[in-house]
Amino acid sequence: MNVVGIDVGGTNTDAVLMGNGRVLATFKNPTTPDVTAGIVGAVGGLIRSAGEAVRDVDAVMVGTTHFTNAVVQGFGLEPVGAVRIGLPATAFLKPFVDWPDRLAAKVRAGIFMLEGGHEYDGRPLVPFDLDGMKAVAGQIVEAGLRSVAITSVFSPLSAECEELAEEILLGVCAEIDVTLSHRLGRIGLLPRENVALLNASLRPLARMTVDAYVRAFSDSGLRAPLFITQNDGTVMTAEFAERYPVYCFASGPTNSMRGAAFLSGLQDAIVIDVGGTTTDIGFLRRGFPREANSAVEIGGVRSLFRMPDLISLPLGGGTIVHGNPFRLGPGSVGYELSTRAVLFGGADTTCTDIAVAEGLLRLGDPVNVARLEASLRADTLIAIRTMVEQAVDRMKPDAGDVPLVAVGGGAFLVPDDLPGISEVLTVDHHDVANAVGAAIAQVSGEVDRVFQDLDREVAIARATSMAEERALEAGARASSLETVEVEDLPMAYLPGNSLRVRAKVVGDIAP
Repeated sequence: MNVVGIDVGGTNTDAVLMGNGRVLATFKNPTTPDVTAGIVGAVGGLIRSAGEAVRDVDAVMVGTTHFTNAVVQGFGLEPVGAVRIGLPATAFLKPFVDWPDRLAAKVRAGIFMLEGGHEYDGRPLVPFDLDGMKAVAGQIVEAGLRSVAITSVFSPLSAECEELAEEILLGVCAEIDVTLSHRLGRIGLLPRENVALLNASLRPLARMTVDAYVRAFSDSGLRAPLFITQNDGTVMTAEFAERYPVYCFASGPTNSMRGAAFLSGLQDAIVIDVGGTTTDIGFLRRGFPREANSAVEIGGVRSLFRMPDLISLPLGGGTIVHGNPFRLGPGSVGYELSTRAVLFGGADTTCTDIAVAEGLLRLGDPVNVARLEASLRADTLIAIRTMVEQAVDRMKPDAGDVPLVAVGGGAFLVPDDLPGISEVLTVDHHDVANAVGAAIAQVSGEVDRVFQDLDREVAIARATSMAEERALEAGARASSLETVEVEDLPMAYLPGNSLRVRAKVVGDIAP
């Protein structure tokens, strides 16, 4: 099976051609302000490198930061109607209560509070206000809203109210994009609601982005199915990504971690991905990124859903080094490295300049960096080591020594020895590990639910079956499904023999 993997970063767009478990060709292209143009350039370079074989591929896998950037920068977001089902409870803290004012002003288009929802033990809180929901549906249509997020109290235990609300709304206007919170977040109301609101605001942009990618690949001569990488190191079909764009938020660093596992052969290790602007540090567990168990902020919005446990540092090959007084970053020249760095005749001293001056990297004309002061070079290396050491120590799962894999175009900045690290590995093709991770990705399905009045084995089997259904919906081949993670936690404070079960299933892409 031949696959093209592409990862769109803030500095470079990387592309690889994989076949039979091997890297056949690679190409690195500067990311352009028009992301699509950068992809076309990367694919074109890959075709020149590998020949026409690139056009005969079975799938194209893309990792993108487009949706994260949209939230952080506040562009391309759709106004959203927030429907919350939970009165008479939950009235004090309304939707968008903990959002940054700047972002809430762009997304908040209407708040609709209704009676209904469930107790923590699955019993109805109060009867769902069906007439009220019909009235809300009319108001939403009258207001011209195109995207709606529906959240109900404890809907991961019982999704009945959310599904009824969706049925009523679509019965009035079938063209409205509806996001149900129980399909995205976990039990906590506000973080789960926030995920649903973010997803609803991104759905029109997701359609436009996927359409642009399809056109870009078509213009490049690629006719293979398109898949988008997710936060957990797996992929979903382009159609699935259009419905759930929030699953793509952390796909960039996650791709790098999966690529590091493949290229190094290690299943458990710390991974440092050094790009042109930032460094992401995570931990591989059984070949997949360890997931965060706490709430994660996206653009200042607190959410609780499937995200990798990462530490991000303002450190990269393009990070600007300041002197008099000394300061490292946080600014970066990004994709303008080839014009702004001292190495290439520019005026900005970067970490890449320091690395070349210190003999850590061969690039450009070393004569241009020979004039850099020895004290500036030494201070930069000390600052980099300190940042990396502290972050690695925070990421380690225990006190024992663990291996570390350095990937990314700026991997030369990672010291060769670090406290608590048994070995620092730099593997072949490390500079395009993100694209390799995209190319090797499988399809996944995951469930995190609370079951009541069921035996442990039955609850686990039911959760696994639900995860398999989601994997199939995302584009997996049924015969290849494999359960990679099952976690069950008895919930003593809930009645009815309550058990929280997380199940994750992965499989190969369906032909």
